[in-house]
Amino acid sequence: MRHSLVLLAASASVFPLEALAQTGVIVLDPVVVAGDQTGEGAGDDGAAAAAGQGGAIAGTGDTGAPGSFAITPEEIARTNPSDLQELFIDEPSVTVGSSIPASQKIYVQGVEETNLAITIDGTRQNNKVFHHSGTTYIDTDLLKAVRVDPGVAPADAGPGALGGAIAFETKDVGDILEPGKMFGGQVTGEYQTNGDIWSTSGTLAGRYQGFEALLFGKFADGGLREDGNGNEIIGSGTHLLSGLGKVAYQAPTGDRIEAAFEIVNDDEDRPYRANIGQVIGGRPFPLTRPYDITRQNYTVTYTDETPLPYWDPKVQIGFSKTNLDIEEPDQESYGRTQSLNGRAQNTFSGEYGSLVFGTDFYVDEAELDYRYLPDRAWDESGTERAQNIGFYSQARLDLTERVRASGGARVDVQHFEGIDGEGEWNAGPSLNLSGEVDLTSFLTAYAGVSHVWGGIPLAENFIINPTWVYDGDLKPTTSDNVVAGLKGEYNGFSAGAKVFQTRIYNARTPSYNEGPVVQRDVRTRGYELSAGYANNGFSGRVAYAYVDAEIDGRPADTDVGQYLTTPVGHIVTGSASYLYAPWGVRVGANIEVAFEYDDTYDADIAGAGEPLPGYEVVNAFAEWTPVQFPNLTLRGEVNNVFDEAYVARGTYGTEYGSVVPLYEPGRSFLLKATARF
Repeated sequence: MRHSLVLLAASASVFPLEALAQTGVIVLDPVVVAGDQTGEGAGDDGAAAAAGQGGAIAGTGDTGAPGSFAITPEEIARTNPSDLQELFIDEPSVTVGSSIPASQKIYVQGVEETNLAITIDGTRQNNKVFHHSGTTYIDTDLLKAVRVDPGVAPADAGPGALGGAIAFETKDVGDILEPGKMFGGQVTGEYQTNGDIWSTSGTLAGRYQGFEALLFGKFADGGLREDGNGNEIIGSGTHLLSGLGKVAYQAPTGDRIEAAFEIVNDDEDRPYRANIGQVIGGRPFPLTRPYDITRQNYTVTYTDETPLPYWDPKVQIGFSKTNLDIEEPDQESYGRTQSLNGRAQNTFSGEYGSLVFGTDFYVDEAELDYRYLPDRAWDESGTERAQNIGFYSQARLDLTERVRASGGARVDVQHFEGIDGEGEWNAGPSLNLSGEVDLTSFLTAYAGVSHVWGGIPLAENFIINPTWVYDGDLKPTTSDNVVAGLKGEYNGFSAGAKVFQTRIYNARTPSYNEGPVVQRDVRTRGYELSAGYANNGFSGRVAYAYVDAEIDGRPADTDVGQYLTTPVGHIVTGSASYLYAPWGVRVGANIEVAFEYDDTYDADIAGAGEPLPGYEVVNAFAEWTPVQFPNLTLRGEVNNVFDEAYVARGTYGTEYGSVVPLYEPGRSFLLKATARF
């Protein structure tokens, strides 16, 4: 199968060269569009989302594979997400565990996010700090849109897309200012009753003669929240600072350069193990300890906004960094991960589609500095490093009016260096091929396959052991992905169905005691069904997914699988909203139903674990933008309407009898006001 894939991907990349030499420029229809402030355009986007379409994240030029999907600006405005769990609330095949944002992890079709190519504004993320904390901690108020490539991802999504890719895009000046307006901004205040949480944010934006600037800041503070049983959730306080800044200049020639920074800081007492309520038995630990998490992202990007068929460049350099500081009376732990990365590519466009050629690189580090204060002789420190350079090509072709194809390849060369300073070189290819066929005017079939070479991933900071010896056969991680499905749209109705599978080979799972050379095989598979309707201000969607996950041939668990996978099972999501434009009123609700799931594993007893309990949670909202005052929006929410006591799927330890998992917050009322000027 792999040899056939090599030939097919190579053919797809070479085929369009002659056609692309022609002068015609094809315009690809993006799914993600700039959101209007009234929300009147949400209907079409709801249909596209229900059909499972992916598209170009505005400003990046990268387009997802068939089966990808986007969370549009309109959807983000509708759901008003406060964390990653709420951001993906309508996607049953995306699981986000933990009720505390600082310890949330994303699982796409059962695959944990460090096995995906994650970018924020195009900058690679390297956030594997501590298995008890979160990975990509992002303030959702900063987000404009998100694209997810589950499983099969294009070559220009970046290196290491073992289980797909996620591209986060933050807000731009054009999202704040209407066309022709030179200066403006907005101020937002929000209050949640559960936890007595207050948050305030402000945005300023301006543009003049090709120059643009944006500045955003937010502060949130609150106490402990209560679950549906009325019990306080340990370590669930809120203390968040976030910021976003962008400056850009676009010359009359179309040459554009943009610099951006984004930062999130969460400094609060968390559960001693931040993704666990309590552990029953064993040596005693305090209930909480301080976690100080800071994630930073810096990006400089050059593009040409007046491209030619043979000249559509993108050059980008980025730097991302995550620090986790845990300071206790007798010990201090400081973890740091960082990535210096960049890309340079050009897109050739022609009558039959587009062809991207490019190169990218990263220089990643993972460092631990541990200090035992009573006896500094027990101090420990260590650093792992990896450098990678990749060369890639991705063709996206309209072969006929009914047939579209995408194929790409990349070759990566990596140098991995252990904490002992010894290094090794590895190299390998990644290939992808996918296609769509319009069976009728309203029904499309699609399929895709990929083989991905991921190199040797770095260990998480907090398990680095300076005595490690890399004397085993540490193999590069690889994966195979397959997806096939149908999607359709007709007179506002939409539907989709797909099956998928991901196999990851030699996934690295080092541990402090077992050493740096521990590797496992992972398999996730399942299917998803969806249906929706959007018309005349109404948008609704219901979706169902089943995800089955295995580690080394046995059911997945949340302990061994912390950076691999998690048990998921059967999930149903539903959402509906209605906009009555004459009054500027929108109302809506969503529901998530997780069915009891007993295909679990308890590594402590090397046998079947506790079943994952089922649950049903409902949220509702009403939003009003007065016609007489269009720059003011008032919103009210009731989250967890029926005060359900439950543990979200993907949360650590639910299947372990020795663990008290983190419960989700009970009923909460939210009030929000936004004023634009």
